[in-house]
Parts: sequence; structure tokens; C-alpha cells
Amino acid sequence: MDLDGGNRRVFNRLGGSSAAAPDSSKNQKVCYHWRAGKCTRFPCPFLHRELPHPSGPAAATANGSGAPKRFADDSGFSGPALRRGPNFNNNHNNSWGRMGANKVVRKTEKVCNYWVQGNCNYGDKCRFLHSWSLGECFTLLNHLDGHQKVVTGIALPAGMDKLYTGSKDETVRAWDTNTGQCMGVINLGGEVGCMISEGPWLFVGIPNVVKAWNTQTNQELSLSGPVGQVYTMVVGNDLLFAGTQDGTILAWKFNAVTNNFEPAASLKGHTLAVVSLVVGANRLYSGSMDHSIKAWSLETLQCLQTLTEHTNVVMSLLCWEQFLLSCSLDQTIKVWVATESGNLEVTYTHKEEHGLLNLRGMPDSESKPVLMCSCNDNSVRLYDLPSFSEKGKIFAKQEIRAIEVGPGGLFFSGDGTGFRVWKWAEAVPKP
Repeated sequence: MDLDGGNRRVFNRLGGSSAAAPDSSKNQKVCYHWRAGKCTRFPCPFLHRELPHPSGPAAATANGSGAPKRFADDSGFSGPALRRGPNFNNNHNNSWGRMGANKVVRKTEKVCNYWVQGNCNYGDKCRFLHSWSLGECFTLLNHLDGHQKVVTGIALPAGMDKLYTGSKDETVRAWDTNTGQCMGVINLGGEVGCMISEGPWLFVGIPNVVKAWNTQTNQELSLSGPVGQVYTMVVGNDLLFAGTQDGTILAWKFNAVTNNFEPAASLKGHTLAVVSLVVGANRLYSGSMDHSIKAWSLETLQCLQTLTEHTNVVMSLLCWEQFLLSCSLDQTIKVWVATESGNLEVTYTHKEEHGLLNLRGMPDSESKPVLMCSCNDNSVRLYDLPSFSEKGKIFAKQEIRAIEVGPGGLFFSGDGTGFRVWKWAEAVPKP
């Protein structure tokens, strides 16, 4: 299997011309038959031992005040409406990558192609999965389909009983959250690069423009200024930020008098497309095809620091407590923490066998933090934080470009031309 092929597809789709070199460690595979106690091959071309789990470096340098700067709100993960919690101490710096009590999922991690087509004759005896997921802590509720191309954005405006999906088929679809029925289709005339909601507003990024809809008043606006595709958006400090194909980050501010979004700033510094944005700790963080992450002050909109530890496109960013998490096509998730000087440095690196596309975080049914990361092998990994012990895995027919968190333990994952609705299983009461 060409493990680097997915990186090349994503990189070329974003406008790049080459992909990162694969990690040589990917060829170290543990023998499936040995795990089952049935290997009869001698010599066997695969390992008859478990690979060691990566362990993080020593804890980051302690803050002189003993209070590391906090990135996210009181729920742990940053969100569209970021609340500023007080600084606090905790012991997570020493826990990255250390396995907790949860057992790592170790099953045949391949969906049966015949089962997908509805004609597998092996039934329960089939060695491959007859399911779109691994793990017992969440369940599949529904699969809704209707787009002609891959889903690139999922959004749930506040106080609405509708969910919106955007796709590369140049449409946005509205879905009734009670019935699962598609209630309408909006033709945009351009591929949807990203989509977010903030309050009643729905923002959709397409080439050379951001479309904005007020879902309560049906007001529609077009925000001009972007050059090329709009790959990512985020709201922070009453500003709407958009990362564009030419490497610029544009900002708009809503004017209540004119009832319109007006241009507020243009942030320049990246040399290639900006494909990820997140807000935390009064900063805006941007990830780019130029392999770098930039930290910007939300007050002055000046660049404070440039991080260059990734070796390929920085596809997604996430704030959790006082940490910044970043994922890349270089097959790593990096965990950053602020030093005493205020600058960020890597405190832990988690390695995957495939390029990473998207990060989302949410609490599980026991209110424990879970990281969801989609990879370009058409899967989503779910990890406990900060141990990175695996809770489960979600599979799809195509790359999962969109993951969104909903209320009441719900979350959504794009799946080719549709999306799947998942829910965390109810926590079992302790005796």
C-alpha cells in the first residue's frame, strides 16, 4: 500500500507539487497471525512483538509564575465562542503519550469490501470488519447522503434545528435534525473550501468570496477580498478571519449600523495558502502549506512567533487547555506549550502512519477529553488526552474532510458524499 499516496493527493489538491518523504518506521508491521497465536511462517516477514509506544520528552519548562497560559475555555477545548478561564496548574505536561487504563483497540482494521457491497458470505467468521467503526464507547445513529462530491464542511448554527453541509459539488445542503431529511439545496457556483457557524450566522468559503447567511433573518451577504479558495475560517475578538489560497488572512468586523461585515485587516506573512486557523489565549494561530504555524496577537494583529517544526502542510490546529495541538501531512501531531517567555515550544510529538487532515476535540460520556483526528487513509482515530491511548476508529469510503461536534454527546463525520451521525455511549455507573 502506498502510504504516502494520500499525502500527495491532498498536497496536489491544495495546489502543491510534491509530498513529504514517508517515515521509514512505517514498514515495521506487527504480524496479525502472531497476535492471534496462529503464525506458522518461519521466518516471518513481520514482527513477533509489539511496537513500543512513543513516549514524550520531559515536561516543558515551568512557568516562572507557576501558571501556564491557558489556550482554551473551561470545557478544555477552544470553540467558536471562546471563554477566558483563569490560569491554573495541572500535571498534564508529564502525561503526554503515556498509556492510561484504557485498552488500545487491536482488531483487524479493514472494512470488508464485500460487506460494503452487501454480498459477504462469511458473516461473523469474516476476518474483516462488518462495521464502519471500531470501539464500544460510541455508536452510529444515522448516515445521510445527497452530495455529488466529498463533504468539506459541517455546521450547526446556534438555536437551530437544522444542520448544514458544504461540498466540493458547489452546494450547501440544509438537513432537519429531527427527521434527517434534506430541506433545501443552495447552489454556490464554486467548491466549498470550508464552512463554520457563529451565533445565527453561517459562513461558507468558496473561491474569491465568503458567503454569509443569517439563518434567523435569511439575510445573505457576500464578503469580497479573498484571492483564490478560502480554506479555513474562525471567529475571535468579534472578528471573522479567513485563510486564503494566496497566503493572506483576511478579517472582517460586523457593523450593526450598516448591518454588514466590513473589512478590518489583512494579515500577511505566509508564503503559501493558509489552510488552518484557531483562536486561543488571545491569539490567532494559522497553519499553512508553507509548513509553518504563525501566532498573531488578537489585539494588535501582529505576528508574534513563527513555528517551523513541521515538515509538510499544517492541516489543522486545536487548542486544549494550555496546549496548542497541530497536525500535518508529515504524519505527526505536535503538542505545543508556552514557555516562561510566552513563546511556544513542542512538548510532545505523536506519530501516525498516514498524513493527518483534521483535529477536533470533545468530552466523552464521562466528561473526559477525547481527540478526534482524521487521516488520509479514510479513517478517524479517537484518542484519550493526554495519554494518546486509542479509544476507537471510524472508517469511510473517502477522506474525511469534516468533523463537527454537536450537543448531547453527538458528533458528525463527513463520509464521501454524505455524513454520519455518532453518539457517545452512556457511561456505565460505577458500583
